[in-house]
Order: sequence, then structure tokens, then C-alpha cells
Amino acid sequence: MSADPHYQATEEAHTGPIKNPKQLLLAVFFSFIAPILIIVGLVSYVVSGTKPAGIAEGDSMSLYGVTKEARDREVAERLKKVGAIEIRDANRPLAAGEVVFKAQCVACHGAPGIPGAPHFQDAAAWGPRIGQGYATLLEHALKGKGAMPPQGGGDFEDLEVGRAVVYMANAGGAKFPVPDRPAAAAPAEGASGAAPAASAPAK
Repeated sequence: MSADPHYQATEEAHTGPIKNPKQLLLAVFFSFIAPILIIVGLVSYVVSGTKPAGIAEGDSMSLYGVTKEARDREVAERLKKVGAIEIRDANRPLAAGEVVFKAQCVACHGAPGIPGAPHFQDAAAWGPRIGQGYATLLEHALKGKGAMPPQGGGDFEDLEVGRAVVYMANAGGAKFPVPDRPAAAAPAEGASGAAPAASAPAK
């Protein structure tokens, strides 16, 4: 009966892929141990990302985390300033128009300059602009116009930018007065002493 070819084909069809003990050991290894090793590897990869950023390779770890030096370094890194405040002296002397021109305006309004910008001492280009008046020219300089970016809020005060405008316009034929800070108010005593004389009734 075992010599029957139909019986042998059926018997081979019912046998599994494991035919000896070596194959059984490999099947057990890949079924149980390999997934455990993969899980341990994934956990160690995920946990390694939770290490504080300030720890260098050579830092020793304490029982509860990082050393004091590494922790201080990390805190200092998080607290470092992202900006700065510059305090200027309001009573400092104003920069001259020529100084502001050379620092901020010469790239566009200087000798080679850029097309469309009135160049220094070019009376033909400055003529129509001078006709608009100083206030308009100053507004265009501070807020920008066309391709010219705003010049206000930079290294110079608005009044100093105004001095540069006057410097360039006067070199182009204008007769604008050089702007200056308003005069300081008179002392309180002088003002109070002059008030009664001004308000005395006429006889």
C-alpha cells in the first residue's frame, strides 16, 4: 500500500517545511528571539532621542540624569538672548548730512548709483524733486518710494536722515535749511516770571 504513488503524493503534501531539528531551532529563533531583538533595538533608538541636547559624548551621567555642568550648559543654551536692545543717547550730537549720505545713501545716489535714482550734484534730476518740497522728500526717504527702500529706523535718527536729504538736495540746487533738534524749552522760573508781564492789562 505504501508503494502506491497516489498515497506517497498525499503523504508528502501533508508534511510541513520543518523536516529536522536544525530547521526547528531556526524556526523558533526567527519566531520568538528575532522580534524581541527588533523591539529592543527600536526602544533603544526611540529613547536615545530623549537625551538632553546639551550632553556631549564625554559627559558622565549621574544616577538621575546628567551632570551639573551639562545641565547648566543646556539651560544657558535655552536662555541665550535672541535679540538686543540698543540704548542711544538722545543728547548726542546729530550726524552731519554728509556722514549719513556716505553711510547710507551713496550706494544708490553716488557717482555710479542706480538708474532712476537722482545722483549727487545732478541738478536736472533733482529739480523736479526739489519742487515737491523738503517734507515730501523726507517722507519718501523715511518710508521709501518706488524701488527705494525706507531709510527710517536704521542706524540714524529720522532727523539725521533729513539732514542727508538736505545735503543731497542742496547739492542739486535746493536751498533747504539744515534741520536741527528743537531748542530746549526755557527754564520754568523764566517762563513763570515772564508770564505776569505778558498778561498785565494795558492802562
